[in-house]
Amino acid sequence: MTTINLNNDITVRELTRLERIGAHSHIRGLGLNDGLEARSGSQGMVGQEAARRAVGVVAKMIGEGKVRFCLFTSSSERVTILRIGGRAILLAGKPGTGKTAIAMALSRQLGESTPFTSMSASEVFSLEMSKTEALTQSLRKSIGVQILEETEVMEGEVVEVQIDTVAKKGGSGGMEKTGRLTLCTTDMETVYDLGSKMIDMLSKEKITAGDVITIDKASGKITKLGRSFSRSRDYDAMGSSTRFVQCPEGELMKRKEVVSSQVVSNSVLTIIFIHSGVVKGEIKGEIREQIDAKDFTHNICNNTHQPRRIIPGVLFIDEVHMLDMECFSFLNRALESDMAPVLVIATNRGIAKIRGTEYKSPHGIPLDLLDRLMIISTEPYTHDEVRKILSVRCEEEDVEMADDALELLARIGMETSLRYSIHMIITSSLAAEKRKSAQVEIEDIKRVYKLFVDVKRSTQYLMEYNKEFMFNELDEEGEDYDMDEKDNSPGKESMETSP
Repeated sequence: MTTINLNNDITVRELTRLERIGAHSHIRGLGLNDGLEARSGSQGMVGQEAARRAVGVVAKMIGEGKVRFCLFTSSSERVTILRIGGRAILLAGKPGTGKTAIAMALSRQLGESTPFTSMSASEVFSLEMSKTEALTQSLRKSIGVQILEETEVMEGEVVEVQIDTVAKKGGSGGMEKTGRLTLCTTDMETVYDLGSKMIDMLSKEKITAGDVITIDKASGKITKLGRSFSRSRDYDAMGSSTRFVQCPEGELMKRKEVVSSQVVSNSVLTIIFIHSGVVKGEIKGEIREQIDAKDFTHNICNNTHQPRRIIPGVLFIDEVHMLDMECFSFLNRALESDMAPVLVIATNRGIAKIRGTEYKSPHGIPLDLLDRLMIISTEPYTHDEVRKILSVRCEEEDVEMADDALELLARIGMETSLRYSIHMIITSSLAAEKRKSAQVEIEDIKRVYKLFVDVKRSTQYLMEYNKEFMFNELDEEGEDYDMDEKDNSPGKESMETSP
């Protein structure tokens, strides 16, 4: 945001970017080099180098191989490439060690072409559908279908866009838009007449001279590829998010292979929407089997015109210890499916009871499912890593913090929790802004530390003033102490001394 002071009374603020800041918005990837070695403080990831390397291997397995799909060659001969799906990963570690952050980094690393579904284990306990149905829909959302097709497109750099408003022909009155579009490559240049529909699409995409675009000949869809390098001198005026590309070579009209992606559940929901008009609740197994037989057997493995391939993505289930035995048994069986996605689950439990039973198991997960998992452990952060994470978050939240204040905040994070210290960043920034300071100092950290208590201080307060709270669950010593007080109460004493 740029602030311009016109005079002493008026301040104009120009909004240059609107971006939501979340708990993991600073993460751009796993921060690995080509050898899958973890870089220090790269792509928003700090520490957990062993876990990041292990997840990097999983990302490479998903991105480069081990998926099952059917592919047709130009000679209409079906070629089946067998790859492996249905792997399961467990991220296990104490709270605040970056398990969810690693999962989000995996999502960023894979990119938008690989389906990634994130959910909490408590979401399956819905009143609208059964637990297994909720898991089934999440699994199918994590399976993608890529459709490969060839189409004719016009690709070139926009030289000029000329739009005029003229009176309609025939003397009927009114005005209409006409225009011309000049496209060029490194070898040729052509002028095209534009209709009202194409003019509207150019205006919607905000196409200007210097943009490199493609126009689908069949549908007329316009796609902006970026800005031509010949306009790189205008970089300061366009901002850092502008993408520069080379001017296309050869002829304007080309045949290109276009890849479109969709998830498996979309085809099922589309059929149901067409027949019933409503998509809500459970999907019958018979309908799903018919869609699978038609979609995968016919459209994917028997379609010579539009070759397709199945891409198992990733299903991430956080707080997996909240699932019960029925859900674990379903996941155990689902992983044996040919089209199962890669399952990534996370938990912070140690030896805990499996939900709904009296049996104890590591991480609250049945042993037969644990045997299928590749377990990745996360370790507590060191003081330097906590300081680096806080520095990254300060940069993400656009907060200027003094070095001594950052050191104090890192110490607080080590003594309390990393999440608590991260929450203190924006609140201490507001405290600094209140005293009209552009930088957060130690006094701002201390002020916020007094205003907002952490878990340890809150627990200490509860233990000290326990009797003044309602509906407390006291321990055995507290109950014995409470019973002793009741025995010595005046009412009890009068009852014992009465004849």
